[in-house]
Amino acid sequence: MTDLERLRTLVPPPASPVDADADWTRAADALGLALPREFTEIARRYGHGTFCDEFSCCTPEEMIADNPGRLEDLRFLLQDMGEECPHPVHPEPGGLVLWGTDSIGGALAWLAEPAGSPDRWKTVYWTRDDEFKYPEGGVAAVLTGLVEDLTARMRADGQDVDGPWFDHYRRDVHVYLQLAEADGAPPYEERLRVLRRSLAPTSARGGFAGAGGSRQDHFAAADGQWRLTYETAYGHQIRVAYPPGTDARVRDALLPAIDAMGCRVEAVRPVHGTAHWPEQG
Repeated sequence: MTDLERLRTLVPPPASPVDADADWTRAADALGLALPREFTEIARRYGHGTFCDEFSCCTPEEMIADNPGRLEDLRFLLQDMGEECPHPVHPEPGGLVLWGTDSIGGALAWLAEPAGSPDRWKTVYWTRDDEFKYPEGGVAAVLTGLVEDLTARMRADGQDVDGPWFDHYRRDVHVYLQLAEADGAPPYEERLRVLRRSLAPTSARGGFAGAGGSRQDHFAAADGQWRLTYETAYGHQIRVAYPPGTDARVRDALLPAIDAMGCRVEAVRPVHGTAHWPEQG
């Protein structure tokens, strides 16, 4: 099994990837470099999106705009702390070339050895804490290792997670439903089970247990098209993100599920835009 086949088995790509036909020759021409074939194949199969809400590959536009500026900014910040980056930054010979990011500002970059084939370039993971890590293999092997490590750490922390996932980029509708418990409502764990059972099949995507018994649980439904958080950590609420134009379907599924949980909706608040549900409260 190749590294790419292993990645595809671990994290199935979307059926209709976004921007799968992106023009990578523009990025290669702008950088003056040939890009690794495995990277462009991953971009074609997965398109624009994020692995496990954490790791993203650059689009051609991002690769052009962020090389070398983003890495230069990180290098200058490191110098301000009295430290030196152990690698040059492209277009310096053998310099780092940004190809991906994490959710908190870390950079995934190739060490573009001038005498080596792009398919043999090594990856440097420059973390937000200014650690330099050197994962083995090409982009597929690096992404496989990163998502395996992430989900393993989530499980070790006691989080409920069914496995790695990939979400393609889209402009979702975001709605928060603020809840109140009816008399005799079951405890949180049972309410969560009822919610997920009502929306089944679902896939768990982690969460946390906080001080004072507060909880937050993330999961996906509707074949990954709906992303939900049920929580008491920041108020008793359900947060849901879903594709535009599916408001009625989401309402028709969620409102009966909330009734079955022994709860009622006190307020519906749209986030980042126009109200797609009638506001309550």
